[in-house]
Amino acid sequence: MIRTFVEVAAHGSFAAAAERLFVTQSAVSLRIQRLESDLGRPLFQRSKAGAELTAAGKEFERFAFGHIKLWEEAKQQIAIPEGFTKSLVIGAEHSLWPRMGFRWIDRMRRKLPDLSIRTEVGAPSTLTRFLIEGVVQSILIYTPQLRPGFQLERVMDDELVMVASWRDPQLNHINGRYLFVDWGPEFVQAHAMHLPGLTNPGLTFALGAMTVEYLLTRKYAAYVPARYIEHFLDDEQLFLVPGAPRFPYPMFHVWRDDIEDETIAVARNALNRVAYELEIQQDRVIDQLADISNEDEVHVLGEMPERGAGNDLG
Repeated sequence: MIRTFVEVAAHGSFAAAAERLFVTQSAVSLRIQRLESDLGRPLFQRSKAGAELTAAGKEFERFAFGHIKLWEEAKQQIAIPEGFTKSLVIGAEHSLWPRMGFRWIDRMRRKLPDLSIRTEVGAPSTLTRFLIEGVVQSILIYTPQLRPGFQLERVMDDELVMVASWRDPQLNHINGRYLFVDWGPEFVQAHAMHLPGLTNPGLTFALGAMTVEYLLTRKYAAYVPARYIEHFLDDEQLFLVPGAPRFPYPMFHVWRDDIEDETIAVARNALNRVAYELEIQQDRVIDQLADISNEDEVHVLGEMPERGAGNDLG
């Protein structure tokens, strides 16, 4: 009932809460009614526009989070395996596990051998909800939401670059062999500005870095993280597209501020070290792109393409 209350409060809608909890709207209504009956106060003001917290609902909200947090902490504490004294539950988007999340785990375990780690994966909204509810304690994400009780730190910028699976690709000859990867609203907008002729190629993935696996056996070009592809370039399985604009895509570490000091210090230091190493690899890829492109040819997210630059592919 309390989890349902938190979802309705967060989204202002019984229907949205039902969708996120994978139950019917009538089940959400029944849970809220039972909770209101137990508390003896209405928690929401219902209208056609949605559900707004009453004064009692606003007061109860902070207790609701505390209750969920305590419950999750209890579950995690009793679940610590024998031989371990600490635990941490981390989550990340799909694209941030390869080359980033897995190395993060390795470094934490080397620094804290008695740390038990559990992992989760999901979309940004799912990971944020997990963080609110205490299901996870720390997440790696592209589009963070800063809430009370959260701490946030920018880790690095993922440089998205265009690669193709054939030798000597040319930007003006990509049409018909382009795979659009949806990296989020900011990327979509910038992509439409710089490469309007490739905005709707008929094949769109929302798989992030996993797109590379598709490219390796098919003749397509797409935007993927530079940190992910160095060895594919070295093995000549993928090839950078000269002159293609690159897109910095910031990633963030968000954690609950109730994590034990030593644990979060180790987690942050480990993640920052991994990011430092990946930035070195990423810079080598960016340097390769600059070497094969004409001077000032490669535009960056947020910069308007110059007239006559030849990137409209119309």
